[in-house]
Amino acid sequence: MAKPLLPDELWNRIEPLLPPSKPRRFRFPGRKPIDNRKALIGILFVLKTGIRWEDLPQEMGCGSGMTCWRRLRDWHEAGVWQALHELLLAELNAADRIDWSRAAVDSSSVRALGGGEKTGPNPTDRAKPGSKHHVITDGGGIPLAMTLTGANSADVGQLEPLVDAIPAIRGKVGHPRSRPDRLYADRAYDSEPHRDRLRGRGIDPQIARRRTQHGSGLGRYRWVVERTFSWFHRPRKLRLRTEWRADMHEALMSLCCSLICWSVLTSSLS
Repeated sequence: MAKPLLPDELWNRIEPLLPPSKPRRFRFPGRKPIDNRKALIGILFVLKTGIRWEDLPQEMGCGSGMTCWRRLRDWHEAGVWQALHELLLAELNAADRIDWSRAAVDSSSVRALGGGEKTGPNPTDRAKPGSKHHVITDGGGIPLAMTLTGANSADVGQLEPLVDAIPAIRGKVGHPRSRPDRLYADRAYDSEPHRDRLRGRGIDPQIARRRTQHGSGLGRYRWVVERTFSWFHRPRKLRLRTEWRADMHEALMSLCCSLICWSVLTSSLS
């Protein structure tokens, strides 16, 4: 049997984070809104299959595709996906699954059909419009934060924003932690000013240098972020960007980060 799109255990964590529904009018209340869980199942179906919102099958009982699109937008604006990501990271931290001894950062380009916000000519794809997904992971590949830029943006420009985007992760007694001990990156992040600013944050930069021979050995630590991108681009809605609005694509990115964390958490509990 196929796995359910939204297991009960995951829904029990999401439901308290959702904003309260708008009260219905006493007179002329109109059509009853779609249940939140059904709408989220529709969102997950679109995320994983990559279909257009208007092609969401009515037989699923999730309402129209635009209803699911609006729920995704509203919940993203309410901070639901970020709150869910932080909640799951706290559970992983409590289970000693987050490796704070090191972190890895990298980017991956995706084609953006029709362009959109935060897109640019991709220098590796004949200048076709595209975007870059920037991700920072812990030593085991758990996504800690992500950002979105145009495909023509420099990787090093997102190094500090990614580090600063790591939330204060709870789960253990004491002050929440948000800084790894070391940060690994490839030659695209080679910059002495950035190294100095990382040291100022208490992070030891392990960044490969340009114009040096390959085989530094840093790859045995950086490979985890490449594996995370393979997980991250498994949903077809993220493998090929079709959302014009950047905030909607970022909402799907944030939701996918939570799904990866949930997969790691459930594998550790089993």
